[in-house]
Amino acid sequence: MADHELAQLNIARLRAPLDSPELADFVAQLPEINELAESSPGFVWRLQDDSGDATALRPYGDDVIVNLTVWQSVEALRNFTYRTGHLGPLRRRRDWFVPLDAPHLVLWWIPVGQRPDLTEAADRLDDLRRHGPTPEAFTLREPFPAPVNA
Repeated sequence: MADHELAQLNIARLRAPLDSPELADFVAQLPEINELAESSPGFVWRLQDDSGDATALRPYGDDVIVNLTVWQSVEALRNFTYRTGHLGPLRRRRDWFVPLDAPHLVLWWIPVGQRPDLTEAADRLDDLRRHGPTPEAFTLREPFPAPVNA
């Protein structure tokens, strides 16, 4: 049995307010995409508020939304991201979000059963931005293996 799970944070700068007509199609897809994630092999947990998503949580400012999840493995997250119905909205991200000039997604390993918070996630993203991919903060493109417990 694995000793670690994969935490994932991604952030996105909105092109318009979440309740605007420009983002109506994105917002309409959120319940379906969240349900798809939760039913995907390897999904463990996702941050959500009382509304069922995390769009009201804005630690990076009013125009930035966050997505914080936990997965059993890099492969499970990669499969959900690129091999399910999530790929359609992912391809449309430029319709809804302003491209960022710094990394917007970070991964890191956590002990099984631990749940990350937004402060830890922000620290990991900052670490990735400062140092590039390391075992403490990495990307899907440059993953690191889970730690091995003695």
